[in-house]
Amino acid sequence: MTEPQQGAPGEPEDAKGPGGAGPAPGGGFGPPPAGFGPPPATPGDPAPGAARDTVRGTPRDAAPGAPQVPPQGGGFGPAPAYGPTGATPHGGPGPLPPPPRYPPGLPPAPPTAAAPPPGPPAAPRGPRDVPRALGLALLDLSGLGIGHALLRSWGGFAVALVSTGVFAFVALPADPDGVPPALVAGWLALLVLLAAHAAARGLRTTRPVPTVPLLGLALVLLAAPVFAGFQYEAARERAQHARLEKQLLDRLGKADRTVARYKTSGYKGHEAAFSSALTTYRDLSRVHPGSAAAHKVPARLRTYYRTVGAPFEAGDYCEAVDPLRHLLTVPGTMGGGRVPADLVAWPAPRLATSLYGCGVGGLGTADSTTTDRLTALLEEYPDSPEAGKVVPEVEKRVSYSLKDKGGRSPCAATASLKALADQAAAVAKADGAPAATVTALGRQADRAKSGLPTKTWNCALTAYREKDYAAAQSRMRDFTAHYGKDSRVPLARKYVIAAQVADELPAAGKVKPTTTTGGSITVTVRNDSPEAVEVLYTGPVTGSFTLGACKGCERYEWADTLNPSFKPCSAGKKYPSKTLRLPAGTTYFLHKSGTSGLGGSPATDTVKVRGGYTYTECAYTAKRRGAGGVDG
Repeated sequence: MTEPQQGAPGEPEDAKGPGGAGPAPGGGFGPPPAGFGPPPATPGDPAPGAARDTVRGTPRDAAPGAPQVPPQGGGFGPAPAYGPTGATPHGGPGPLPPPPRYPPGLPPAPPTAAAPPPGPPAAPRGPRDVPRALGLALLDLSGLGIGHALLRSWGGFAVALVSTGVFAFVALPADPDGVPPALVAGWLALLVLLAAHAAARGLRTTRPVPTVPLLGLALVLLAAPVFAGFQYEAARERAQHARLEKQLLDRLGKADRTVARYKTSGYKGHEAAFSSALTTYRDLSRVHPGSAAAHKVPARLRTYYRTVGAPFEAGDYCEAVDPLRHLLTVPGTMGGGRVPADLVAWPAPRLATSLYGCGVGGLGTADSTTTDRLTALLEEYPDSPEAGKVVPEVEKRVSYSLKDKGGRSPCAATASLKALADQAAAVAKADGAPAATVTALGRQADRAKSGLPTKTWNCALTAYREKDYAAAQSRMRDFTAHYGKDSRVPLARKYVIAAQVADELPAAGKVKPTTTTGGSITVTVRNDSPEAVEVLYTGPVTGSFTLGACKGCERYEWADTLNPSFKPCSAGKKYPSKTLRLPAGTTYFLHKSGTSGLGGSPATDTVKVRGGYTYTECAYTAKRRGAGGVDG
């Protein structure tokens, strides 16, 4: 630093030339006065413009051991060397006298402050090495922080190891649902930041890091997390598969428990539960065919078939029909050949046996399922051995019922023959039944029908003999209604009359009605009642007739009928009447009021008819409800 030179008063310095008379030519300033400016160049001095180090007043390029010259003039450049008077070492004139310390007319300059000592020299920075920075970044992307380790940046190295360790702790062992996406994203973001930091520091680091081996190691280590990712995904898939297998086995176990729960109670009433179990087996086989649960399904189906078909094994053929029909549908439900061949063929012959066993078990009874079972057998399995047994079994049942000629149980035989006739005729209409079977069944139906009149007659006689007169009336009426052309119909009508009389007069039941009519003894019956009266009688002869209502007749007071002298049908009055001719013997009379609303219980009379006498019967009614009478 130089201080400004002093010029003439009132004149700028740049207006002076050489010697203070104005500016020098060329717009510059002239040489400084003596004592100002640098000393003249001497051999060994640095070239003009060379850098000088003013620290401690020593030139930067001074030779070692050169004499150091202290600065002179308070900072106006170095002072010339002064020595003894005489010649200079170069042979020139002697040294000039020292110039004045301060220029004339100028105040002394303040002392110049010494410069601070310099710090240690800065370390040299190496050239930018992009491949090396890339290698360090890739090393950190491996998650092990090796890039920071090579840079001796232990903080980044520790962050990388800790983050990777935490990530591995959470991720392992592999979970079926994988690692939470937020954790993966956070870990990758941290690795990217660490890699960027390592790359930035590695651009100009002076540490000896070989670039080519670094890149090779980085690529090798970078493949490690990629490989680990594939391995983790494989492990996660295995975990998912294991979880799925457990779920499928749980479903299989639930279906197995359902089947076992209803093993004792059977299929009937629990159809929905068995269908649910079968649906589970189907889904396991169809949707997850390679699973362990699917491989167990064939064995479970065998258990399923045995459980559902248990009634057949127990000989309960009627209960086995519906379960076996269900088993026929299982192959279609499972689909795709998932049911073993032996199980597919298992239900059909057993169903044919069950249809036959259940059908023939109800032959000759009122069981409505018999016809359905046998018809289904002939339609679905016409060529089966069981279908060929139907006609012989029907024939045997018809023959058995026909052989009972009014002996032990004619009424049961009658019901059996009626049922057999209807059943044989209905089964003969089965679609697809063999023609021979249809013809044979029709013939058995006709046999059963032909035996019905006799069985019905015998059944009615049995009821009369057993004093079940109400049943006797019903069966005899049924006989006359269904077999009107039978020769026994007139006698059947006599039995209906006799059963009505015997129902009121049990003694009349001892007499067996006949179709005999007429006799030699006259019996006249009159009606002294305002109502029509039906008169029924049985004994040596049996018959009935009706007397019309008596006009002008009235009902008697009940008290009057208790008088021993009470006598209805008084003389001198004409009454509706009918005269009978009866053989000698005891005849039982029954009078039934024609109007049940006015009459009450029937009146009865027992008359012992003897020859040489005439008899008069008088029917009347009393006012008390339910009272009626007959006077003989």
